[in-house]
Amino acid sequence: MSMLLLRLAARDLLALNARHRLVPHLAARWVHFERGDASDGERSAWARSLVSLAEDLVAADRGNVEMIVECSPTVDASEGAARAHGQIDVVLVGRHPAEGTLSVQLVELKQWSSVTRVEAATADLVYVEGIEGPVAHPALQLGEYHALFTGPTGPLNGLSFECGGFAYLHNATEESVRPLLGVQAPTGPYAHTYTSDTRGRLLKDLRRHFTDEDDYSAAEYILHRMNLRNTPLLDAMVRSNGEDTVFTLRGRQKKVADEVLKASEMILDPPDREALVPRPQRAVFLVTGGAGTGKSAIGLQLRADLEAAGRTVKYASGSRAFNAAIKENVGYTAKEFRGRFAYFSSFVTPPDPPLDVLICDEAHRLRDMSKNWRLPAEKQGTKPQVDELLDASRLTVFFLDGAQTVRPYEVGTPELIEDAARRHDAVFRHYRLVEQYRCGGSDAYIRWVRALLGVSSEKAYGWVPDGLMHIEVVDTPDEMERIVRTEFDAGATARMVAGYCWPWSKPDKDKNLENDVRIGGWHRPWNASGESFCANGEPPSRIWPVHDAGIGQIGCVYTAQGLEWDWCGVIMGDDMVWRTDRWVYQRGKQRKDPAAGVNRVAKAGSLDPKVRTSTLDDEDFARCVRHAYHVLLTRASRASVLYSTDEETRRHLRKLVGETDVHGLRPTQESIPPELRITRQGGGARGRRARRARNKAKRKSEMMLF
Repeated sequence: MSMLLLRLAARDLLALNARHRLVPHLAARWVHFERGDASDGERSAWARSLVSLAEDLVAADRGNVEMIVECSPTVDASEGAARAHGQIDVVLVGRHPAEGTLSVQLVELKQWSSVTRVEAATADLVYVEGIEGPVAHPALQLGEYHALFTGPTGPLNGLSFECGGFAYLHNATEESVRPLLGVQAPTGPYAHTYTSDTRGRLLKDLRRHFTDEDDYSAAEYILHRMNLRNTPLLDAMVRSNGEDTVFTLRGRQKKVADEVLKASEMILDPPDREALVPRPQRAVFLVTGGAGTGKSAIGLQLRADLEAAGRTVKYASGSRAFNAAIKENVGYTAKEFRGRFAYFSSFVTPPDPPLDVLICDEAHRLRDMSKNWRLPAEKQGTKPQVDELLDASRLTVFFLDGAQTVRPYEVGTPELIEDAARRHDAVFRHYRLVEQYRCGGSDAYIRWVRALLGVSSEKAYGWVPDGLMHIEVVDTPDEMERIVRTEFDAGATARMVAGYCWPWSKPDKDKNLENDVRIGGWHRPWNASGESFCANGEPPSRIWPVHDAGIGQIGCVYTAQGLEWDWCGVIMGDDMVWRTDRWVYQRGKQRKDPAAGVNRVAKAGSLDPKVRTSTLDDEDFARCVRHAYHVLLTRASRASVLYSTDEETRRHLRKLVGETDVHGLRPTQESIPPELRITRQGGGARGRRARRARNKAKRKSEMMLF
């Protein structure tokens, strides 16, 4: 992933610094990008120079200008590129006041107080008091960054922009750094230098470069080009016409995909001719990684590539919601869908001959055996489900995240799959993905959620806004719904989800939904459990995550897992509450309401029939509840709005998250540049003709972007 420590408007950065969270956050991000502990020099530059620059922007009435801190100068995310090119101290991003186009300034922060001399021959090297040996002239560094940032591999490539740069020496005076300013110094739009006694000129130039209007975030262009805003999985499938994909695999993702494709050529027989002696070898690839690390993107890209190469391949999932969303929105006919996608339970009878490749997504949802009470005995599994999957193909690829097991009978683990590969005498390879691209590309948010819920061993700590992902805590469900619906009405994808803490009624005989989720006077229905639309147009559960009419119902982990939205309102119920210094997990009870004829809550807590059962011990019960909220809190790509039904828990969450009092932190739909707003897919016409018509319109629109 391209390096970026922080992206905030100047005024928001100052507010963050006032909370004493700025430097600790930057230092933690520095460690994450494997730069080791931040040096005293780095910390000092962040605490003094960075803050001073933000103060100057506010003084120039340009507090809306966004500051990207420690930014990679290219979109090449490889480690070698990052080491070779270094990072730009600060990238200032806004819009030009006259042209309205993207305006960018690259900034080198220098705490130098004086420069003693410059190499007479070239003026490229300067001698600074307190630093042993010569260092590069700041303008020289900026010239290299400018060439990269605006060049073919830079994030500005293809955009209409103004880009310059300057060295910021707030501790120095013109006289003390006079050698930097001689006639032999490097020149160019990036070669300006500002000191403490030229602050007035800096403020004037900042006003000349940037408008004070902040109707949308210009930095989104940079994030988009740096691949920090990943294309949502479903949008990528819709755009691709279902026949190819538009995922850009990066780093470790690409390595995994390439090795699987290479293995398919070595292990499988050529697809274009019958082998005289079939190759007997089998292989099992296991790819593990947390939410948003790109597991499904790799799997769907592999399916497309292998199918294009003439291989027989199927994509299996344990998620009914994920499969239904793809079928509904990509527009496959029933026959087309059956030919490409399946469920884990679809292979009780193995295909003959075996598939070349079977891709198993969400393998943490594997069950012990394929059992379904709706099916006849001959279609019930008689051996471990993982063995059925390995028998179904020559090459099997599993994608797994152990932190997303949410039911007791989900048995998928790396050990289970490795043991099965050994029993089948198959070559076994295990790959681990670390870089994540969900939740706005904010690894800081993912780590924070895991620490908050106790999914990781790290102690919970205060959330620090990073400009990539947003979270806020609200005091009422009405407030949560208002925020989520406002963004939905503006064109964002959005849903409300909750822990399974209320009874779940089926539609009545007239297909009306019961308002089961009841919090004070706020009553809302769960998503419909049936297979058809309900009386007021509510969609069936299989397409609730992607149909526009689903915004009015509450989803749970089983209908949300594997999918994502721009905005997600999350209700934490009484199954997981904070008491003094620890989480407490509670099983609930329900009772029949004679007057209403439906079940109501009798004792607050989990009402998930598969989880609250007394046969599940307390440790496993707590794990299932924690993991369910981990899934729900990682469904948003831009913002999570969190509400707890428990007052003490709300106080604890608000203490960790802080108040949403920093202007501009909420990433509203209106803050996204119009060209980068993704049109919401709301269901509708299906089939090949409709799919092609939708994609033709999208391609025409995309040609007009820049």
